[in-house]
Amino acid sequence: MIVTYSKNAFFPLTRACRNECKYCNFRRGDYTLMSFELVKNLAEMAKRYNCKEALLTFGERPEVYLEFRRNLKELGYDNFIDYVCSVCKICIDFGLIPHTNAGVLYYDEMKKLKPLNGSMGLMLEQAVELECHENSPGKNPRVRIKTIERAGKLKIPFTTGLLLGIGESKYDRFYSLEVLAEINENYGHIQEVIIQPCVVRGVKVVDVKEVKEVVLAAKKFFRHVQIPPNLFTFEEVLYLIKAGANDLGGISPITPDYVNPYNSWPSIDTLKSFLNRNGVVLRERLPIYDEFIIRKMYGELTKQLVIGDKRDA
Repeated sequence: MIVTYSKNAFFPLTRACRNECKYCNFRRGDYTLMSFELVKNLAEMAKRYNCKEALLTFGERPEVYLEFRRNLKELGYDNFIDYVCSVCKICIDFGLIPHTNAGVLYYDEMKKLKPLNGSMGLMLEQAVELECHENSPGKNPRVRIKTIERAGKLKIPFTTGLLLGIGESKYDRFYSLEVLAEINENYGHIQEVIIQPCVVRGVKVVDVKEVKEVVLAAKKFFRHVQIPPNLFTFEEVLYLIKAGANDLGGISPITPDYVNPYNSWPSIDTLKSFLNRNGVVLRERLPIYDEFIIRKMYGELTKQLVIGDKRDA
């Protein structure tokens, strides 16, 4: 049995976010952005550690805040997406393939980012309205579904998924998978679906058996089902692999998981050894899956990195 992962570096470009999700560990009342010097230093370190993916994550629509816009202006930008594009170019120059998680985006914004990314992502979380999102306009499921559909229209390899334990019912979980499956049936661009438990101060809100139920259901619709290895014990990871999970997402040897800061990444070598002893081969992949490389759905400016890394593999 083969299970994949992507060796990455996490670039938290800004913690400012218009959403106020009650469970969020990432959002801060901080309107600063990563300087290009910091981006270059991290990209250089990532390359030394043989990372292939630059995971660009940040709060959604931070430009709604005046102080953020002032900080953006100081860097020479009137538009946040243009700043993100510049970061993508820096990462590409250092041999890293960007994977941008930008929150809700308009069509023209995604079109601008597409050439600079191997893949992109946005968690659906749930396809129903929930109380925990009452002050989070970007978590309206209709708005998020539109963003996922826009990625499909633009032929962008896309990562999405569900967040479990945020007030949804079991029916909501399976309904949400059906919504994603219908989108993918129309566009064929969803390369993986993440099944992720909500974690509060390092503790999972849902039991691993509940996660297994959703993994089993997701496997009926999607070829690649991902679970985050830092949110489970090694034994639980193996348990979920046996249920159908076949990808462990990004694992970084140099940066923490800023979304789940209480949960450290496992050592890749230690995890690989454990899984191998239990009949599972852990294999590194790019942030764009092989079948999407064959379909030439990578961003044009990442082409040489994608093709070159694939050839080396």
